Amino acid sequence: MYDTQSIDSPWGVSVFGAADVSATPDLARLKVRITETRPKPAEAFAETRAAVNRVREVLRGHGVPDGAVSTSRLTLESEWVYKGNERTFLGYECTAAFAIELRELDLLEQVLVDVVDAGANQVDGVDFDVTTKRELRAEARRAAVAAAREKAELYAEAAGVRLGPVVHIKDVDSEPIARYRSHGGGGGDSENDLAPGSIRVSAGVLLGFSLIHG
Repeated sequence: MYDTQSIDSPWGVSVFGAADVSATPDLARLKVRITETRPKPAEAFAETRAAVNRVREVLRGHGVPDGAVSTSRLTLESEWVYKGNERTFLGYECTAAFAIELRELDLLEQVLVDVVDAGANQVDGVDFDVTTKRELRAEARRAAVAAAREKAELYAEAAGVRLGPVVHIKDVDSEPIARYRSHGGGGGDSENDLAPGSIRVSAGVLLGFSLIHG
């Protein structure tokens, strides 16, 4: 038995209830990166800045506001290639990373194509989310309480007793988990590879009830 589902001193009945609610995502977070390697630092900075500006213009063209786009500071590192005991200097690698919030999910594929064409040569991932997560979390918690009460009533009926007031409430997972669930069943060849699936928000609660005999 999990520690979160046990009470040390028995005084009535304790039950665990869990529930989850699902919703269609209305938000996508894109993570892309620009990396340019040039013989001189100034050249690497210049090429990366130019690509950053092109990506920003592409996003503005798609109606993505600047506030929905965060860009890291430019970083610079020496780039080497190793072969046996020898290493060869390739140049200076400059990198800028973007985090983009996109609310028009129908534009997702085209936005990705366009930002890559503009110079984002690395895609770190696409995550889906919902803007109503707070409401979904509240709904899941209410459903978890109802599930725990239903379970407690069943136990009490089977034991020939009645439930008294709730005397103990413990949030088992105080930060309910939101997970991306694909409906496509995997595979990389589907035309719906970037279909958002659904977001599930889960909640669990431990309720303690006193018991009334007779």
